[in-house]
Amino acid sequence: MAAIRTYPSDVQEEEWAFVAPYLALMREEVPQRQYPLRALFNALRYLAHTGCPWRYLPHDLPPWQAVYQQWRRWRDARVFESIVHDVNELQRVLLGRTATPTAIVLDGRTLQSTPESGHRAGYDGAKKRKGSKAHIAVDTLGQLLSVVITPANEQERAQVGELCRQVQQVTGQTVQVGFVDQGYTGPEPEEAAAMHNIDLQVVKKPEGQTGFGFLPRRWVVERSFAWLSRFRRLGRDYERLSSTLQQLHFVVFACLMLARNAASA
Repeated sequence: MAAIRTYPSDVQEEEWAFVAPYLALMREEVPQRQYPLRALFNALRYLAHTGCPWRYLPHDLPPWQAVYQQWRRWRDARVFESIVHDVNELQRVLLGRTATPTAIVLDGRTLQSTPESGHRAGYDGAKKRKGSKAHIAVDTLGQLLSVVITPANEQERAQVGELCRQVQQVTGQTVQVGFVDQGYTGPEPEEAAAMHNIDLQVVKKPEGQTGFGFLPRRWVVERSFAWLSRFRRLGRDYERLSSTLQQLHFVVFACLMLARNAASA
């Protein structure tokens, strides 16, 4: 019998059938498993969508302490990274593409700090905002491949080497080209990408263009940021640990990609 959906964020049957094996880090009958795994997952999805504090989770969901404890297990095991990467490969194959990409797009966005994250915040002079910066790499479909979290005063170009290392590790060294904006201009990011066998190409604005405009290849990462911004937990940096903020990006993409996968099934 289908589970009753209490909130719009609750996982659907088709999504749960796919994701359940990834989330089952321990058997259902072990003493620590006091609450159903699906209920814990729904609570995490609720938090990601609404942005509510842990202690404000509704009373008809499992207690926040239980949800947080299970989230820590999933986070430390990098479960949602595995989900995102596997679903991405599946969707790429269904679209007639290679399972792993040969091209990526890099960019970063600044998240306003909060009292919880203020101890590791930096000041972004360009955005005039204090907070953290999420540097991401996506494939040409806009699907997330890697995330690096730094204080907001860290430059995007300084994270190219680590992003490229993570991407090549995930894809099995298939990526050949990386597209970036003019903030990555210079020999250092180009050399950092070349160390991982990636040709970094700067996509420049057409001469005379002012204001916002779609740039070839580059626009897909901006769309990915727009997808992320639909989840209020990522509207600001509410996390004490940068690893939590990093893994929440994969939680959000798991929600997006599972829904897309279920809709096309």
